[in-house]
Amino acid sequence: MTPSYDDLMRALPHVLAAPKDGAAISHLCLRPQRNERRFVENITLTKEHGIPGERWATQPWLRDAAGDAHPGIQVCVIPTRVLDLVWSPDADEVHPGDTFVADLDMSEDNLPTGQLLTVGTAVLRVSDVFNDGCVKWKARYGRDVYDWVRAPQHRTYRLRSILCSIEQDGVVCTGDVMRKVPDV
Repeated sequence: MTPSYDDLMRALPHVLAAPKDGAAISHLCLRPQRNERRFVENITLTKEHGIPGERWATQPWLRDAAGDAHPGIQVCVIPTRVLDLVWSPDADEVHPGDTFVADLDMSEDNLPTGQLLTVGTAVLRVSDVFNDGCVKWKARYGRDVYDWVRAPQHRTYRLRSILCSIEQDGVVCTGDVMRKVPDV
């Protein structure tokens, strides 16, 4: 059962109280084809090719000016607290397909565009590409969820997720901790 807009608004303070740093990755998900999900224990990340076995390089939803897969959408990280509100692994619902799930404050204040994040042996950079959900998000989780993540007043919270480019190749395992790289 999907939550109502009022339920989501009541849950917003809990979502916004997520840790600012040091979040363990609870799920790793590959999307080999559209609407296909595969949960794995580790994922290899490469700056040049994205995630082997993922459709980013061949079927991206966003391309750069040259027509190539946009590097800013190589990895998608959804906040655990949002996922817990909208998706039930026991129900017959499709997982949103985000690469990582982490209990982390994804807001622009906490993770500004360009912020580097370490996770496993990889380094990610928070992209300027905004994920406001798509029509599939609305179909799967309902209009109220769709409207809640897209509400103009919620834009800076990045409730749907953050999108990242891969800055350093590496491997990420379930349980690895995502940390902000301090400014130097």
